[in-house]
Amino acid sequence: MIGYTTLGTNDLPRAMAFYDALFEVVGAKRIMEFDRGCAWGCRMDQPGFGVMRPFDGQPATVGNGVMVALVMDSKAKVDALHAKALALGGTDEGAPGPRGEGFYAAYFRDLDGNKLNAFCMGPAAA
Repeated sequence: MIGYTTLGTNDLPRAMAFYDALFEVVGAKRIMEFDRGCAWGCRMDQPGFGVMRPFDGQPATVGNGVMVALVMDSKAKVDALHAKALALGGTDEGAPGPRGEGFYAAYFRDLDGNKLNAFCMGPAAA
């Protein structure tokens, strides 16, 4: 159901460098670039992820209670994405680990303070 997710940034070049390096871990690449932002994905017909300067010209702010969840196909990829985010200067919001029956997740914030989650479910989470 989700087509794409967009987060705001006040420093587009810094955000693009962060997500270029972060998404290398899961094989996603830039699929769109424009003056206010950039989007990453694996294919154009699958959900994507973008960052951009807000359309209204006002500063980007972090939404309280807003989180973007990125599905992975293994615990190893959850671990790797979380570790890469921290190595790139992101902050830890919850180390990788089980979060209930059949759900394995890790939480972090990007350089703008946006909260993200990497998770896997089912047999991949075992």
